Amino acid sequence: MFLGPLFVLGMVYIFLATTTTNKKEWNVILFDKKEIFDTKITPNPPENLSFFFINAFIDYDEFAHQEKYQKYDISVWINEKIVSNKKVMVTYREKLPEHVKRQIIFLVERRMEEIMVDQFTDLSVEKFREIKQSLNFDFRDAYDPKNEKSNTASWVGFSFGALIILFVFMFGMTILRSVSREKSNRIVEVLLSSVNAKQLLTGKVLGIGFSAIVQFAVWTLIVGAGLAIFRSTVFPDMFSAELVADAVNNVNYSAELATQSPFVDLIFNQIQYTNMLLFFALFFIGAYLFYGAFFAMIGASMGSESDGQQFIIPLSLLLLASILSGYFVVYSPSTTLAMWLSYIPFTSPMVMMIELSNGFEDGNAWQLFLSLAILFISAFLMLILAGRIYKNGLLRFNHRLKLKMLIKWMKK
Repeated sequence: MFLGPLFVLGMVYIFLATTTTNKKEWNVILFDKKEIFDTKITPNPPENLSFFFINAFIDYDEFAHQEKYQKYDISVWINEKIVSNKKVMVTYREKLPEHVKRQIIFLVERRMEEIMVDQFTDLSVEKFREIKQSLNFDFRDAYDPKNEKSNTASWVGFSFGALIILFVFMFGMTILRSVSREKSNRIVEVLLSSVNAKQLLTGKVLGIGFSAIVQFAVWTLIVGAGLAIFRSTVFPDMFSAELVADAVNNVNYSAELATQSPFVDLIFNQIQYTNMLLFFALFFIGAYLFYGAFFAMIGASMGSESDGQQFIIPLSLLLLASILSGYFVVYSPSTTLAMWLSYIPFTSPMVMMIELSNGFEDGNAWQLFLSLAILFISAFLMLILAGRIYKNGLLRFNHRLKLKMLIKWMKK
């Protein structure tokens, strides 16, 4: 009765704790060339914000990359036309929590109100606030102020990760149905007269796994051949040397071509198929062995064919959670939760395919191999536990499956 809501509250707490930044203090620099704010923002700034003024107006690239500005986390551009256009540009190095955004908006607007009242009206500040127009704040990434970054690469990785989860679910269910069918038909009693339970489990998991790899290889060959045919026959003009030369010589035509066929450019030019397919295969094998162990132990421990539904549903939810974790990482790649999801074996196949498609910074490729190592070690440990449950539950019939029973079988 109480475990369900407590679990939900725990998950909410973990989500909130890991998706917020750990940064406690922010250095804010205001570029105010005309000294409109007169180097003042508020007499009592919040403890988490420190303000600095410079009577200059630099471009966004200088703030992002020049060494002397690296100590500042946030920049605010006070343009001389702020009185008329009501626009304020704010850039950040690290994604800002909502409360920090609200603090900056509140303080800049309050200071602007004081300036407007002092220089342009005879009203009190309170009366002016009743008729004033709010400023328009534009928050942007300091390293991408024009919002040119695209998450297309992330969605490519998401697609590869979703295929892993799809294949794992399909062939995991094949393992479960095969084990439960052999058990209900008593065929397993005949099989165990020739081999032991661990050998039977290993053969079943590996056999179905090999069929999955063969199917994956067939899919790859068919899709690869199809793309090659498209490129050479159906859409030859898009890749001809004459078209490329025209695009180089004609900037407008090149831009038009790029806007007309971004999908073609993505499929044929941007995806690194060698790396993606190699690690797709490795993460699929690891995920299949890891999740396959769960499907095998559920199939072996069921007292009847419908008895294991109570455990299949949570397992299916875990696979769904893996897909949702990929969706989360596409839009919040720099959070603490995203980092942990890339190492947890339940979600790492999905998340790491997204990370791989985006590329790793120099010296960070070890994260990919660490995640892969954790996944295979976890799969090996799960296969050991599955072997114990498989051995203890395979010849038991007409019992009610309980979690307490599974734990007891794991210890034997």
